[in-house]
Amino acid sequence: MRRLPWLLLPAVALAADLGSKAWILRTLAEGESMPIIRGFFYLTLGFNRGAIFGSLTWLPAQARYIIFALAGLAALFYFGRLFLAKETSGWERVALGLILGGALGNGVDRILRGAVVDFLDFVFGTWHYWTFNLADSFILVGAILYGVRMLMAPKPEHRTTEN
Repeated sequence: MRRLPWLLLPAVALAADLGSKAWILRTLAEGESMPIIRGFFYLTLGFNRGAIFGSLTWLPAQARYIIFALAGLAALFYFGRLFLAKETSGWERVALGLILGGALGNGVDRILRGAVVDFLDFVFGTWHYWTFNLADSFILVGAILYGVRMLMAPKPEHRTTEN
């Protein structure tokens, strides 16, 4: 199986993420919200300077930069190696391609802006979910697909040898 064409998947995910962020940055000011489905779905521009769900914002900016740079490089190396491995199945490549595209999208944000651009904003009754972006969605869907694939993979047989 040729691996080079598979590189289109993370590239398309990255382009979709960066394109959506460029559009929202031209459309809304920070904190501004645009209703799409009132009472349920809004576009609300925000910047996440921390990690997942805004964690680690208490750290100094330089410490966050170092942590995110090291974690990002480790993730790109680990998932990139799996993505390009000859024995990786098509479903695993789809999952890993989504994870890589999303990770690259949020990484580009951190490099260019020092924060991740978030804008997808859902409300369920009185509960308000965290604002997120396409990169986060790609990472989540990729992780779910990869997890399901791992659960469905045939289990290796364990043989015992007796003397």
